[in-house]
Amino acid sequence: MKLVETHLTECLEIAEPLAPFDAELPDAVGCILAEDVRATHNVPYADLAARDGYAVLASEVCGAGASTPLTFRVMEDVFANSTDTPTHVPGTAIHIASGARMPGGADAVIPLEFTDHGSVSVQVFHEVSAGENVRTLGQDMRAGDVICEAGTRVSARHVALLASAGRDRVRVRPAPRVVVMSIGSELVAPGLAITPGKTYDANSHALAAAVQNAGGVVYRVPGVSDDKALLRDALEDQLVRADVIITTGGLSYAGGDTVKEVLSPLGSVRFDNVAMSPGRQFGVGHIGEGVLIFCLPGDPVAALVAFEVFVRPALRKMAGHSAKSRTLAARVTRSLISMPGVREFVRVRVGGSPSEGYVCEPVGDDGLNLLTGIAAANGLAIIPESVEEVREGEGLECLIFAS
Repeated sequence: MKLVETHLTECLEIAEPLAPFDAELPDAVGCILAEDVRATHNVPYADLAARDGYAVLASEVCGAGASTPLTFRVMEDVFANSTDTPTHVPGTAIHIASGARMPGGADAVIPLEFTDHGSVSVQVFHEVSAGENVRTLGQDMRAGDVICEAGTRVSARHVALLASAGRDRVRVRPAPRVVVMSIGSELVAPGLAITPGKTYDANSHALAAAVQNAGGVVYRVPGVSDDKALLRDALEDQLVRADVIITTGGLSYAGGDTVKEVLSPLGSVRFDNVAMSPGRQFGVGHIGEGVLIFCLPGDPVAALVAFEVFVRPALRKMAGHSAKSRTLAARVTRSLISMPGVREFVRVRVGGSPSEGYVCEPVGDDGLNLLTGIAAANGLAIIPESVEEVREGEGLECLIFAS
């Protein structure tokens, strides 16, 4: 059987980053920058008042206090949209709004709350230092500075930075378009009546949610029949809108499972038994014109575990994410037994803190793929292939689910 690491390497090797494109800022949110972004101009564009108050020369307000106020003549008002910038006259103050250009010769702003708010003359009750309450030219960024590095995931705070720098569009990698398809003539949509021999389609809903959580654009296809012609048509219909197709089910050796036979003429897909639990048989490759396909087991728990271990890292690479571990070490709260030669992924609830350390508590029944167990878990404790027993208090690497 193939090792987990080998299968993961093969999944990542075919998951090439998607070609970048120029996106307007609203469309770039959630995407990964494909290049360093530089500021187009200085921010602030000049020395600006950082507070509403009075522009002064700091040395002239030395000694001002609540019991020793100093009085200055107010020369004029300056607002954020004022086009003319006055020059400070020694011994005077200029009423100034936050964001307004500082008068020439003034080097500080007395906030309104430290004055009597005078309009002709103003009493000042507090000292300030040179540069206090002033945003200096280029203090935030200077023209040509790299303000966002390639690999950054664009969020609201980055949009604020980019817009302030004068950028209306940036070069990003698109989110992968992912088609999720459950295969099996026995599948019934949730909400409909169920009859003997039928089962509800949990996988397509679960995997669609997982893809969306991973940042992909997801298209969910309702349960598809095992009939070869219907399955082939369903797969070919999705090629036009997919970067990736994820199938679940149809991989057992039973006669009704036709995935391998249908996929064979459509592309190059390799199927292997992987030494892991839950799950065993997986497929990975290309179909059509370079569309990636990941074939996952039909068991819902095995499918979700396989997504976290193999598919999520591949989708993140395609979207341009840098490699980032989602694992931490935690001590198990009870002993565990594992099959030799198999990497086991135990559903666990991880708790603790960096300062006190982490513990992981297995949830659900050992050896059973219960959905109640994985729903209660927030991660997977990984028992290596060479380990047959983990004693209480020993540490395991845990893969943490993305919330």
